[in-house]
This record gives sequence, C-alpha cells and structure tokens, in this order.
Amino acid sequence: MGRIICCGLGPGDPDLMSVRADRTVRAAKHVAYFRKKGQHGQARRIVEGMLAADVSEYPMEYPVTTEIAFDSPDYARLLAGFYDEWTERLARLARAIDVVVLCEGDPYFYGSFMHLHTRLQGRVEIEVIAGIPGMVGCWNAVGRPIALADDVTTVLMGTLPEAELEQRMRGSDALVVMKTGRNLKKIRRALASAGRIDDAWLVERGTMPDQRVARLADLAEADCPYFAIVLVHGQGRRREAAQ
Repeated sequence: MGRIICCGLGPGDPDLMSVRADRTVRAAKHVAYFRKKGQHGQARRIVEGMLAADVSEYPMEYPVTTEIAFDSPDYARLLAGFYDEWTERLARLARAIDVVVLCEGDPYFYGSFMHLHTRLQGRVEIEVIAGIPGMVGCWNAVGRPIALADDVTTVLMGTLPEAELEQRMRGSDALVVMKTGRNLKKIRRALASAGRIDDAWLVERGTMPDQRVARLADLAEADCPYFAIVLVHGQGRRREAAQ
C-alpha cells in the first residue's frame, strides 16, 4: 500500500518551504497538483526545478473557477464531481505507490486538498506536511506585526455578504481578508463603512517574484489577482494599560 502525502509548500517563495517539504518534493516519483485549465498551476510553479527527471505528474484541473458564482448549485455540483473523480483516481494510485499532492500555504488552512482529505478517510493512509500560510508571508512582506498584546485577529473571506464583512471588521483589531479578487470593491466599501480603510494594505502575490505591497486607499478601484490578501494591522489595544 502507498500513501497520499499532501505537502504544504508555503506562501510562494520556494525558500520558505520547510526542510521536510523540500525533501519530500525532491524525492517524489508521483506528483499531483491543482490548477486552472490551461494554466501551469501555482503549486507546480513553486516546485519548478525541484522535481525528479522521471517524475509522473497528475494535473488536477478545476472544471470551473470564477466563470459562475461560487454559491450557485451548478458550481457546487461541478466541484463535487471533480473532487469525487480525483478521490477515486488518487485512491487507486495509492494502492501501490506514494502520491505527493502539492498545496500552497498550509493544507489545513483553507487548502483545496481538504475536499479530498474528507473523501479519502478510511480508504488510504494520508500524511499532511505543514506549510507557512500565505497570509503569514503577506504580513511579513508589509514588515509590520499583524497583532500585538491582546489584539483580536479575524480572518475573513471576501465572498461574505458586505454587511457581515463590515460587522466583523468593526469587531476586530487585526484583519486578514482572503479571496479578494472580484470581491475587492465590496471589501473596500465594508472597510470604509467600518472606518478601517486608511489602515488597510493590499498584498498581491506575497513572497513571489512579482510581489506588490501598497496601501489599499492609494490604489485605483480595480479587480486584483487571486493571490492577494487585504491586511489591517492591530495596534496592541490594551498594551499600554497592561504596562
């Protein structure tokens, strides 16, 4: 029997992979990774030049990404079928070999592999290698601590309704907003309503060669790439009182 080894690759810079992840990738004979149809795939890009010459690759191409609304029945149906199909394929492969599944960031933190992880339970041995979450690489790119003292940090999805985004932005000290992209205008409005827009940063492709870091208020209103995060840093809300 083989195993499914989900390898967390970190935020994008190969130098930020763990020693264990690096060793696993270089030794892999069979590698699977998610990608949008017609594209190279971010996880695959991270390990460029690291894979063995005779490695077998299994690109897992999403049937849909942003073409239809993520909360529509068609989107859910297509993605469920996609994950079911790859669960079967990986389970068959793992009857005899180890398969390394590449995952950006940390697999247990909003990782796509978790949809397979749930379906593979009890069918095959699974190993998960931790990775630095993408948001960690992004707040390091800004060069400021994301939270101090007893700050409360909230991680939000930009796909949430605008009213809920605003409510949660008001109730937290430090903020991380993921899944920006086409949701950026909504995120901007929620931050402005919550009085947080002047403290917000947009980090695009954090730790990658084409990284961009800018104050959100200074940027023109436009869509941003998938690999982008909005950050609002905490201020150590009761730090002085505790001293």
